[in-house]
Amino acid sequence: MTEAAAAPKGNGKALGVVFLTVVLDLVGFGIVIPLQTFFALQFNATALQVTLLMTCYSLAQFVAAPVWGQLSDRFGRRPMLLASIAMTAVMLAGFASSTSLAMLFLFRTLHGVMTANIPIAQACVADLTTRENRARGMGMIGAAFGIGFTLGPFIGGEFATHADGSPALSTPIWIAAGLSAVNFLLATVLLPETRRPDSHAERRSISLTAMVSALKHPVVGLCVMLTFLQVFAFAMMESCFTLFAHDVHGLEPKDVGRMFGLIGVVSIVIQGGLIGRLVKRFGEAKLVPVGLVLVAVGTALLPSMPLGAPLLIAFGVMGMGQSIANPSLSALISKAASADEQGKTLGAAQSMSALARAFGPALGGLIYGATRPGAPFWVSGGLLLLGAGLAIPATARASRPAT
Repeated sequence: MTEAAAAPKGNGKALGVVFLTVVLDLVGFGIVIPLQTFFALQFNATALQVTLLMTCYSLAQFVAAPVWGQLSDRFGRRPMLLASIAMTAVMLAGFASSTSLAMLFLFRTLHGVMTANIPIAQACVADLTTRENRARGMGMIGAAFGIGFTLGPFIGGEFATHADGSPALSTPIWIAAGLSAVNFLLATVLLPETRRPDSHAERRSISLTAMVSALKHPVVGLCVMLTFLQVFAFAMMESCFTLFAHDVHGLEPKDVGRMFGLIGVVSIVIQGGLIGRLVKRFGEAKLVPVGLVLVAVGTALLPSMPLGAPLLIAFGVMGMGQSIANPSLSALISKAASADEQGKTLGAAQSMSALARAFGPALGGLIYGATRPGAPFWVSGGLLLLGAGLAIPATARASRPAT
């Protein structure tokens, strides 16, 4: 029986349900981004403690993601996805109800555990697609990320203030919890079980061997390290900007939400169609250093940009760079890996990215608290420029035809 024949019927509808599930999941996550700093500051958190809220979330995802994947292989995609969505609503409600900094850390960490369900969604896509159209199916997950990171921060910022101007920080979090509850109900009614009875469980554990193997590859290793450096630097900026906006500019959550929302809008525009034309004309290898330079410039300029159009332009430049560099690096990694090592190689790259998202904020918080508020952005920009310099020979090697 061919793979296409073995796939469940109604694949298009099922893929749409998976897409909607991931979108709602990520919108709920994005809502928290411009708010967690303000929540922590209510409890007199230091700069390091503020950024560690993002670190604990990312570390929890790093550990939990392969566990969710393995559980879905054993017990089915549907029950595991439903369980993660339901518990996400509970953890968001706990975060909104927190009365101490310790409670914020507890529920933020558990939120990370419960939202580490992207491997289940990817497994659903793999179940529902053939090898020929799998890349398009996985692209839906990427599009869901773009939508979630666009709508989430915007919603979080807009609903964080009462009509009289007083803070309403918990309101958007309750909205996020409500979205997760709606997501659970929709998935309960619409989401079918996609794992085929005759399919073999695919191991998705955290594998240091796989990461070391990927790093040793002459092309994949360089691209994975560039991905780590890019994500590390961007996470450092992302975790510190709300602090900077509050301390230096006196901005409110809605202002921060709109700025992060702008990055999402730019991402949708570029990854929604423009990136394909750019790759066709220039190739991924030439686009990577360009993207990294754009992110570096936008990040380094943030501390010196005045409010208004200049600051928005800096965010737009960062969004352009991210949208060019991210898919180009992923494509180079995928092309360099052999056909039977795609999952292992891309999984290793994702694991390295998760580590970068965990440790970038921690370093950013240390620098912010120990030096000047603008220092984390300058360090981030410098790391990205270093990455752009390394990307030129690295990606040139990746673009050479195999011999």
